[in-house]
Amino acid sequence: MDLDADTVERWLCEQAPQDLVDRVIRARLQHRTGSLTINRAKRGSMTSEMFNTWLASSPIKRSKSPNRVTRSSGEWRHHLGMLDEGELFMELIRDVSNELDIDVLCHKILVNVGLLTRADRGSLFLVRGKHLVAKLFDVTVNTELREAVHKAKEEEIQIPFGVGVAGTVAETKEVVNIKNAYQDPRFNREIDHMTGYKTNLILCVPICNYDNDVIGVAQIINKTDGSNSFTEHDVEIFQRYLTFCAIGIQNAQLFEKSVQEFQRNQMLLSLARSIFEEQNNLDCLVSKIMTQARDLIKCERCVVFLLDLECEEASHLEHFGAKPGNCSLEKKASTKNSTTDALANKDIPVAREEKDINFTTAFELGSEHGVKKINKNVKPSKLLQIAQEVASSTQLLNIADVQVWAASLNRQPSADSEDGCAGQVSIRSILCMPILNGKKDVIGVAQLINKDTGFPFTDCDVATFEAFAIFCGLGIHNTQMYESACKLMAKQKVALECLSYHATASVDDTIKLAQDNIPSAETYNLYSFKFIDFDLSDDDTCKATIRMFLQCNLVQQFQIPYHVLCKWVLSVRKNYRPVKYHNWRHALNVAQTMFAMLKTGKMERFMSDLEILGLLVACLCHDLDHRGTNNAFQTKTESPLAILYTTSTMEHHHFDQCVMILNSDGNNIFQALSPEDYRSVMKLVENSILSTDLAMYFKKKSRFMEVVENGEFDWQSEEKKALLCGILMTACDVSAIAKPWEVQHKMAKLVADEFFDQGDLEKLQLNQQPMAMMDREKKDELPQMQVEFIDVICLPLYKVLCDTFPWITPLYEGTLENRKHWKDLAEKVEMGLTWIDHDKIEIPVEEFFTNKSTKDIEFTITTLNTTQNSTKKSNTKVSKKHGKHT
Repeated sequence: MDLDADTVERWLCEQAPQDLVDRVIRARLQHRTGSLTINRAKRGSMTSEMFNTWLASSPIKRSKSPNRVTRSSGEWRHHLGMLDEGELFMELIRDVSNELDIDVLCHKILVNVGLLTRADRGSLFLVRGKHLVAKLFDVTVNTELREAVHKAKEEEIQIPFGVGVAGTVAETKEVVNIKNAYQDPRFNREIDHMTGYKTNLILCVPICNYDNDVIGVAQIINKTDGSNSFTEHDVEIFQRYLTFCAIGIQNAQLFEKSVQEFQRNQMLLSLARSIFEEQNNLDCLVSKIMTQARDLIKCERCVVFLLDLECEEASHLEHFGAKPGNCSLEKKASTKNSTTDALANKDIPVAREEKDINFTTAFELGSEHGVKKINKNVKPSKLLQIAQEVASSTQLLNIADVQVWAASLNRQPSADSEDGCAGQVSIRSILCMPILNGKKDVIGVAQLINKDTGFPFTDCDVATFEAFAIFCGLGIHNTQMYESACKLMAKQKVALECLSYHATASVDDTIKLAQDNIPSAETYNLYSFKFIDFDLSDDDTCKATIRMFLQCNLVQQFQIPYHVLCKWVLSVRKNYRPVKYHNWRHALNVAQTMFAMLKTGKMERFMSDLEILGLLVACLCHDLDHRGTNNAFQTKTESPLAILYTTSTMEHHHFDQCVMILNSDGNNIFQALSPEDYRSVMKLVENSILSTDLAMYFKKKSRFMEVVENGEFDWQSEEKKALLCGILMTACDVSAIAKPWEVQHKMAKLVADEFFDQGDLEKLQLNQQPMAMMDREKKDELPQMQVEFIDVICLPLYKVLCDTFPWITPLYEGTLENRKHWKDLAEKVEMGLTWIDHDKIEIPVEEFFTNKSTKDIEFTITTLNTTQNSTKKSNTKVSKKHGKHT
């Protein structure tokens, strides 16, 4: 018996005489009572495994505890029958104390109350807002859980507070004990007529929580022992038991909410996974979203309308890069439950004119058929009217009755079909919500139609749908952007193919250059730091460039096809714009300075042949497609380049243009390189071009100074080599400052003119005052600004280079000499002279004063118009007119 006590006990209950059964049960109870504290199992913690197991089981299975015999068995009844009232009360409390399923708990409460009070049947109502909803109705001690739950869900009974017996108890919180139901005006006789049951006695008790708020009402009917009333003792027992049951109900409700939240989170996670797995097809994504929404909220139909987001093929490039917010709809405070009464009180904001709302696509999912897509032919319908209302106001709509809603807004139903879908069921209730993207712009509207239960959508449905709509918006927006990006990439590829064809050198020009004789380096004076390009024709500039490659033996060393080199040089020249300074000739001068540093300055001993190739390519390409404006201007104007690159904007663009030319047909001078050498040289070219941004120079300068001060002689490590190449690029880029004075003076004038043009654009386009070096009105300050430029950037740079590499001292010496000239001009400006007095200056201002004494007198300079044969002659009038200039 100790080995299988439960089996023996059940056998005895079924087969043994009643007196034997009573003795055995009494002995069994004494045994249990003696070890109550030991054998009573404590409620375990809800681990993840237990929780998932609980979710997977049905309420019917969860009602059967593995540690307790079946409630409907004879043993359970015998067991309760042998208990005194106190023991019975505690046993029934324990029976419900650990129950978390609200259906099972309510069933147990009603059955146990029936046993305690010998009531014939009972009902239990739970509070929902200002209504009582019948959780279980007409449950007897013999009613099975499955039957009770099915009966309650088949026809949900709602009772407003203050109506009927249960409603009165909920409102007053007072016990109602009726001895003759038919004489009480609060009793509804219709229920008896429907069920055929005769109600005599009614005991109705409120269920309150610890804050004394009503959370439900329990009601029992008639006695089974023939009594003609529920006694005071019954009332006391009923109230005491419900006090404990209230705790269990609250726990079960909280647990039910946690389960719903868990299931909702699982659904949202599943939806998020679906969104990121399905980003290349909008139709498939919307179909998934609609199916999950319908299954989650339990509705008959789902409809999604998408707005015209101007993503059609013809408008991609037109709207690409446009500032957001021009057509955005700001989200307003959402209405949780816009019922008919609220609508009648004009809680819904005034909508925009419907012509502003243009839906181009609609997706419809019914209860039986798959998703139907309507594209560019969304017919007027009641659903469309509601969608336009929501898209316009950006407010959620929870419409309990569509007909009443339309009437409250004085709207006539659409002349077309009721809902735009033939063969669909009529519309009763709708939950409609705007779909927003990450910028809070409305991109569509989602509608859930007709709750499966036949009742309006609940607040829980609204909360779930709100979270659902967020993921919908992100998924739809991402997919639309992906489709748009794919089209833009295709357009970009076509555009690049066209640009590549037109931006590269022609075959005829390539053949001509390849057949021309290339003069020697000495002919072009390429070895000198005083190289001047003024007398070179455009063809000669290309020949000089090719000579540098030949002189460094790069063509043979890296197997560069000669015609490819010629085409590449011509293509690079073609991709420089005709701006005043940062043009092809500037690139040639920078490359020539690098060539002179490598050869005359003996820097080639620190470089490999591949690095020499990369440095020459970087010099020639370092200002490709320069627009005559700097990085700051790109940022101020929010240009497409500034959107692409937030730092070193123009330098990144120059490198991109370099890559574009190399990738163009017949222009890849790196085609014979190994993959490893190709990666190395492209990395060197990129870092070298980016180093021409003076902002990068200031970052690298201190590190370079530190290396030099530490007596570094080995520049072969990757980090130090990159640092050296970057410093050399800056030295070459500003090398015009070290040219002979007549060259430097002209270069400075070109730079100033280009800067002044940018300053004019800033005044015109941005309505801003440009900095002094770009302000045409402050042109006389240029000599002093040149002195400052030399002192801050050029002299420190060339000084440290010539101290480290003495062979490039001419750059330092040339800069010092030009500083003297600029300082002299600056002093003359302070005297009141003008160094630029018309658009084109060919000679320095000091030449006006040759052989003229300036001691103790002030000059008045008048420059007269000259003929073509005497461009350098001027008529200078000097007078002793103190303080007057004409």
